[in-house]
Amino acid sequence: MTEDTSPNMGAMFGGQVNRGLFDLPMGEIGDMQVEGQGDADIVVVGAPSATPYSSVGPYCADAPKAIRSAFGWPGVLQHHDFDLGGKILLEQTSAIDWGDLPYSETDFANNRSHIRHCVSTILAHGAVPIVIDGDDSIPIPVFQAYEQHAPITILQLDAHIDWRDEVAGERFGLSSNMRRASEMKWVDRLIQVGARGLGSARPTDYADAIKWGVKFFPMIDLIDSNMDEMLLGIEPGSRVFITLDIDVMDPAVAPSVIGPAPGGFDYWRLIKVLTRVAHRARIAGFNLVEFMPANDVGGRGALVAARVLAVMMGLISRQRHQ
Repeated sequence: MTEDTSPNMGAMFGGQVNRGLFDLPMGEIGDMQVEGQGDADIVVVGAPSATPYSSVGPYCADAPKAIRSAFGWPGVLQHHDFDLGGKILLEQTSAIDWGDLPYSETDFANNRSHIRHCVSTILAHGAVPIVIDGDDSIPIPVFQAYEQHAPITILQLDAHIDWRDEVAGERFGLSSNMRRASEMKWVDRLIQVGARGLGSARPTDYADAIKWGVKFFPMIDLIDSNMDEMLLGIEPGSRVFITLDIDVMDPAVAPSVIGPAPGGFDYWRLIKVLTRVAHRARIAGFNLVEFMPANDVGGRGALVAARVLAVMMGLISRQRHQ
C-alpha cells in the first residue's frame, strides 16, 4: 500500500494516528484505569457491525477507524476548542478508548452480545459510553445494556424513524432500532427528531410509533423553530441516551451516508440541539452511526463526525465536573 504523503494538519504538527480518539490513551476492553487519573469518566469504543442486512453487508464497518483518523496531530486534548470555550475535557475528567470490538460477518447474535456486554461493563463502573458505530443496527444491543439503569429517555436524531418490525425477516437490523427500543421496559420515552423525505417506514409503522407515544419532530417543523417544544419533551434532570445517525445532517455537510435526504441539520444547528439537551438532562450515553467512509468526500464527513464526538465529550465532561 502506498504511503499517503498528501499535506495535512497532522503532518504539520508531527502527529501520528497511533492512540485513541483525539489522542486518548488506549485500553483493553474492561480496563477502566487511566494512568495517573483513576477510573475513566468516559469510555470510547468502536462497534463496527452488529446485524447488517444481507443486501448491503457491513458497509460502515470501517467507520470507527476513519473517524479516529480525522484528527491526526498530537496533544489535541490540550488545545483550546472554540466550540466548547476551553479544552475538550476539563482537567478533572479522565477518558479512555477501548478500540474496536471484534465482529463476525455471520454470527450476528454474538456481535450483539459483545456490544451489550461492553456497554454494560462501562455503565457498571459509572462511566458514560460513547460508541462509534457502523450501521444503525448497533444501537439495539447498546440500548439493551441499560436494563439495570432504568429509566432512560432515548433521543434519536435521524432522517429516518426506524420503526420497521422486520426487513426480509431480520428483526434486529438498521430499520428496526426504534421499534426494538419501544419494547424495552426501561425505555420510558422516545423522542425522534429530524425525519424528512422518504425512508423504509410505511404508514402503519408511523401509526404504531404514534400509538406507542413517540414524540416526533420532523425536520420541516424545525426549520423556523427554536426547539423549545422538543426540549419540553425531556424531563429536567432525566437520563437521556442520544443516538445520532449522521444522515440527520444535510448531505452538503455530511455526504458520507448510504441514504442521503435533502435538507437536514447544518453543523451549528446540530450542536445547538446537543448543547441545549445537555443543559436540561443528564447524558447517559451517546452513539454515532451510519458514517460510510466509502461515500465520503475529501474526508469531510469524517471531520464532521469527529467534531460532533468532540463536542459530546466536552458536554459530558462539563456535566460530571463543572
